[in-house]
Amino acid sequence: MMATLKPKHRPFCFSVKGHVKMLRLALNVTSMTFFIIAQAPEPYIVITGFEVTVTFFFIMLYILRLDRLIACLFWPLLDIINSVIAAIFMIIISVLALLPETTTFIVLGGVFGLLAAVCCIADGVLIYRKLLFNPSGPYQKHSIHDKI
Repeated sequence: MMATLKPKHRPFCFSVKGHVKMLRLALNVTSMTFFIIAQAPEPYIVITGFEVTVTFFFIMLYILRLDRLIACLFWPLLDIINSVIAAIFMIIISVLALLPETTTFIVLGGVFGLLAAVCCIADGVLIYRKLLFNPSGPYQKHSIHDKI
């Protein structure tokens, strides 16, 4: 039996959140590639590689709708925590890459890392706003008049 879609249902790939998350993935991959080409210190490569992996995991989670299937975890909260931690790490790595006089590729990796950090912040804000205005599950806001 085929389930009917909600009227406002839009696939993840075509949503604003999807676009921001995919832009974040592209910027992280670009930053990691520049760090690899420049043979930057290992922490730069490892942290950007980890961010690529986690961001790819969340994209696959939302594309395959596994967040609906695995309901025992509160995915928006995990996504917000990931966005905040990723932004902090990417800012630190990017600033460290930009401070000393280094090669052009390390500087480019740092610039793309800062852009990725901005996307991480935007991603976290989008998820937070969705939680505020469109809560789901036991976190739904109910009016006092609904109880009467």
